[in-house]
Amino acid sequence: MSETRGHEPDDRERIASASTWYLTEQLDFDRQLIGFRYRTLRPYFKGPRGLELGSAEGQMTRLMADDFDHLTVVDGAPDLLDAMPNISNVTKVLSLIEDFAPSGKFNTVIVDHVLEHVADPPSILLRARDWLAPGGRMIVGVPNAHSIHRLIGVKLGLLADPTDLNDRDRAVGHRRVYTPGSFEQELEVAGLRVVKLGGVFLKPLSSQQIQDGWDDALKEAFFQLGTEFPRHAAELFAVCESGSR
Repeated sequence: MSETRGHEPDDRERIASASTWYLTEQLDFDRQLIGFRYRTLRPYFKGPRGLELGSAEGQMTRLMADDFDHLTVVDGAPDLLDAMPNISNVTKVLSLIEDFAPSGKFNTVIVDHVLEHVADPPSILLRARDWLAPGGRMIVGVPNAHSIHRLIGVKLGLLADPTDLNDRDRAVGHRRVYTPGSFEQELEVAGLRVVKLGGVFLKPLSSQQIQDGWDDALKEAFFQLGTEFPRHAAELFAVCESGSR
């Protein structure tokens, strides 16, 4: 995960608090959902050099490592990087995104579940855009406020609006949840040309309810449905190329 530096001590505290969640509170289903994200995004990777921003404890990193000759991962939480295994072709960098200064360009830059954490998402996208090699791709993913489970939360009176933060959002350090429209708007502001928009996993219940009551076959079915109903999937993703600012 990553944060911006609007107020350094506060941001460091937010990182530390959220990193504890990743290490101690993350559900098995959360890790399965990362696996579904990986299966969705993998066809759009371009090598040989990849960059993952906000790697957390490296669940996605482990899956992606073989897809690149070299993968650089950046995170602001030292305990999360320490929890990540050492992989021969993976370079771990402890840094805020704003401080990261790569020596070269990357064919694929992955900004997955970062924008909801940071104070100024467009600046992160603009910065990451500068790290793309010619013909490179940026892959961006965010939680979807229009996910079925959040819309049901509104009907049940648990949320006043689907973009409201719930207890789990706050525990993991979210500042916002995106609608499809707000997501596309931020990509446009950053001067990115979207070549593919999609969704990951149609999620009608909470993560805990799914973990407690669903078998793998049912999870797989709802993963497949997410591709058919992307604007109401649990997560949104965009495959982008550099456009004109």
